[in-house]
This record gives sequence, structure tokens and C-alpha cells, in this order.
Amino acid sequence: MKGLLQRGVTALVFGVVMLGGIYGGPYTFVSLFALITALCLWEFFDIVLSKNRRIDLIRRFLGLGLGLAPFLLAAVLQLELVNDKSLFIAMATLLLFPFIFSAFIYELYTKSEHPFVNVAYIVLGMAYIGVPFALLEFVAFEDGFFYANTVFGLLVLTWFNDTGAYMVGSRIGKTPLFPRISPKKTWEGAAGGAVAAFVAAGLIFAFSRELRLLDWLVLAAIVAVFGNLGDLVESMLKRSVQIKDSGTLLPGHGGLLDRFDAFIFLLPFATAYLLWVRLEGV
Repeated sequence: MKGLLQRGVTALVFGVVMLGGIYGGPYTFVSLFALITALCLWEFFDIVLSKNRRIDLIRRFLGLGLGLAPFLLAAVLQLELVNDKSLFIAMATLLLFPFIFSAFIYELYTKSEHPFVNVAYIVLGMAYIGVPFALLEFVAFEDGFFYANTVFGLLVLTWFNDTGAYMVGSRIGKTPLFPRISPKKTWEGAAGGAVAAFVAAGLIFAFSRELRLLDWLVLAAIVAVFGNLGDLVESMLKRSVQIKDSGTLLPGHGGLLDRFDAFIFLLPFATAYLLWVRLEGV
């Protein structure tokens, strides 16, 4: 009972923070997801990088800086904080390349047994976490308009998919989905999550007309497919280092990366679809 109460309180606080951050306006939204990006990156580096020595912290801060760079650049671009294209390119160069090459230089002095593996993990943090959250800003902003409902709708689809998969899978799930990576996930659960996502798509359309019903249904399909794959990818990561949760930030729920693993993985595909819809003007 205590564990259930803890999970409930954490979920309530988490939901309030997310709602406030998304609907508080563009700058609140950017601040919230910059923090989420940073915390997810920190958990990722805590998993993959050595943390036995104080000097290892520098490597993690390099990864954090590089991972945040795409998000910060996207924020500058989408909030129209810089109108000079040359200045923006200069900012991108100054933010990205010094971190990458500093990682190489740093490894010269660490006496690490796997220097290039460390650099690869630092760059992977940017690709796996930093870039998808940067793409979210292209979903959220276009031509000076802030699509808060679209962002929240994507999150709701993800939450419905996760909840539906858990509820159905825990009750009637029998056929393993990917036993080598996640023995508890089942095809029945995945189907239940997909149904829940499509139901959520209809509910979102009833309350928000930023997108057509067809668009929400397509996004629900993207969530059902790539959200589950994202969850499996993070499970593969955790299984490779034999841990249960990515962190302890959310009592009763694990780490922040555990909560956003599916969302991170589906973002590139959802963004590609939404940008295509806006480009076509359909």
C-alpha cells in the first residue's frame, strides 16, 4: 500500500509539473524540457560511463554540454532569438565542435583503457537523447505559434500506450514480445497499448483541433510501434549493465529516462510526420 501511495503521489506531482511547464508558455516549456533533457542525459551517462574517480565527472559534464547543445540551438532558432543566419551558424559551431574535440583531448590525459568508447558514448548521448528533444521544439513551434496541445497530445498518447500495455499485459499477457530483452512484455500487452493509444487519439481530437483526427490516429500508430521499440531499447541498455532502473529521481517509478524512453524514441518519427503535414498544408 505504501508503495502504491508513493507511486500515486509521484505521478500526481509529475503530472502537475508537466502541465505547468507545457501550458505556462514557450519559455516555460523550453525551460522544462531543457531540464528533462539534462536529467535524462545525466542518468544515461551514469549508466554507461565510469564513475569511480572524481576525474570521471569532467567526462560526464562534457557529455552533458554536448547533449544539451542541439536542444539549446533549436530553442534559439524556434524562439527567433537570433535572426542573423551567420550568427546562428557560428553559435552552432561554438556549441557543438568544442565539446566533441574537448572529449578527445580529455581522453589523452585520463589514462582510460577505452578512450574512444568513452567519446563514442558522449556523442551517443547527444544522438539518443539530445537530438530527439531538440526535434520536439520543431513540433512545438512554427511561424511564431506555440502548439502546446500537440506536445501534450503526444505525451498523452505515450502515457495511454504505456498504461494500456501494462494493464492488459499484466492480466492476460501470455505471448512474449521480446523475451531476450524484456521477458515481461507480451504481444497482448502491446496490442492493449495500441488500442489505448487509438482511444486517446479520439479523445485528444475531441478537445483540440490543432490536428485532424487522421493525424492523431497516425501519431497513435507511431507511438504504438516506436514507443514500444524505445522501451525495448532502454531495456536493452539496462540489461547490458544489469540494472533495473535508470535512476531514483521519481520515487516508485525509477529514473526520468525510464519515464521518457518511449517518448524519446518516437519523437524523430512523429516530428517527421508532423513537419510533412505542415509542409503539405493538409
